[in-house]
Amino acid sequence: MSLQEIDQSDLITEAALEEKSKLRRHFGRFDIFFFLICAIVGVDTLGQVAASGPQGFLWLIFLCVFFFVPYGLLVAELGSAFPEEGGSYVWTRMAWGRLPAGLNSIFFWFSNPVWIGSTLALLVIAALQNYVFQFEDGSWMWWAVGLIYIWFSVWSAILSFGVGKWIPTVGAWCRIALVVIFSVTTVMYGIQFGLHIPEATEWTPTWIAFVALVPLLFYNLVGFEQPSAAGDEMKNPQKDVPTSVLRGMGASILLYGLPILAIVFVLPPSAIAGNGVSAFLDAVDTTFQVWGGAQDIMIKLAVIMFILAVVSSASAWLMGSDRAQAMAAVDGTGPRRLGHFSSKYGTPITVNLVSGVIATLVFAASALIGGGDAATAFNVTLGVVLLFTTLSYIIIFPSLIKLRKSHPHTPRPYKVPFGMAGVWICGILTTGWAVFASLFGIFPGLFADGQLLNDDGLPEGVSRMEYTSIVVGAIAIALAVGLIFYRLGRGTRQHLVIDPEMPIEAQAEKV
Repeated sequence: MSLQEIDQSDLITEAALEEKSKLRRHFGRFDIFFFLICAIVGVDTLGQVAASGPQGFLWLIFLCVFFFVPYGLLVAELGSAFPEEGGSYVWTRMAWGRLPAGLNSIFFWFSNPVWIGSTLALLVIAALQNYVFQFEDGSWMWWAVGLIYIWFSVWSAILSFGVGKWIPTVGAWCRIALVVIFSVTTVMYGIQFGLHIPEATEWTPTWIAFVALVPLLFYNLVGFEQPSAAGDEMKNPQKDVPTSVLRGMGASILLYGLPILAIVFVLPPSAIAGNGVSAFLDAVDTTFQVWGGAQDIMIKLAVIMFILAVVSSASAWLMGSDRAQAMAAVDGTGPRRLGHFSSKYGTPITVNLVSGVIATLVFAASALIGGGDAATAFNVTLGVVLLFTTLSYIIIFPSLIKLRKSHPHTPRPYKVPFGMAGVWICGILTTGWAVFASLFGIFPGLFADGQLLNDDGLPEGVSRMEYTSIVVGAIAIALAVGLIFYRLGRGTRQHLVIDPEMPIEAQAEKV
């Protein structure tokens, strides 16, 4: 079969084959499950959701039913049918072509160093600042903690996957232990001191809470595709991806729902609002009064587990998104050097280091955006991270529908239930939520309380003009980088070959 008889989106570059030859298969079902927990269950936004009170919990459950479950089924099929290194980049390339996939990969990739250099770094700083060491915002200690966190996360992504995968595993266990301890302690606190019982009216759903929470909850619940970025490093993706995704659904819902519900019953929303950077640990500290003289030890233990959970979140997303971007680069949608994999470690060191540099620059910018105030910087940069993430999924989710039609003969060890009807339902629901979250991420407070743009939906501490300028500027920069990268990948795209991992049935269907 000649190259002319195969759609170019199904071909692979010689550079990609060269880099994939350095990979080793040491990613099993056990590893995938805990990797998923780290990628999906983040502790960085628990306080933001709980700040909405009971509605935060209600809308979480709503999105779990109408977004999270369809999303998991979608990834279970794509990850087992197309288990190649690069994951979501490969799916979008095969569905829509290299240029859309390459531009989309920039948003998917950029969101992570921005997230690590802003929200996660600020969380680690606040945790240590409030409960372990005493230091001022902007002090040398403040900068040292943030930079050490950023570059430790980068180092963990550079490690051989056989070693580095244990960081998400440890982080997953820390999440589970922290949630269990916090939930049990909350029950003890309620028995001893009484709880903050929300009134019935607080459980009534409102539009303003809905539009404020959807981008945040959407962001909380994504991450199923992250392990698939290491598709060529999985031992048995055809069986392990669907099993791990389905198990991860239940575990993630519990690990999100329990702490959010506990925070709602411990602290009133007024005690959380505007302080999302430390809200979760504040709630933990409040409940840990029941430990008496051991409170100080217990809170420090909780801080350690919290920081390990935050570190593992960064590690898991860097491992996934950096691999996807590296494969995009060697597939001709970026500079060839960016996709270089280390022969020794089997990891994309160049893109890992670039992510570290971006995170460092964002960390410095976050301090300037907030005028030295961590909470303001946290809220503003979180909005950019949420938006970049939601925008990238607008291209990823409908790939399920397109690939069912364009690659009908590809073996699918797992299929979304109910045939093409199920595929359309999952594709439309997930894509619709991605569009909705993106729209309200760009225009917070849209149509809230009868106003076209209600400024109550803006992050605290910034004006509408400031927020819009930051968001539009960030999108413009990402698009410009994507177009420049695509231009730089022109030479790599000229050397296309048949992908030996592409199913023959799919090739035959295109002749």
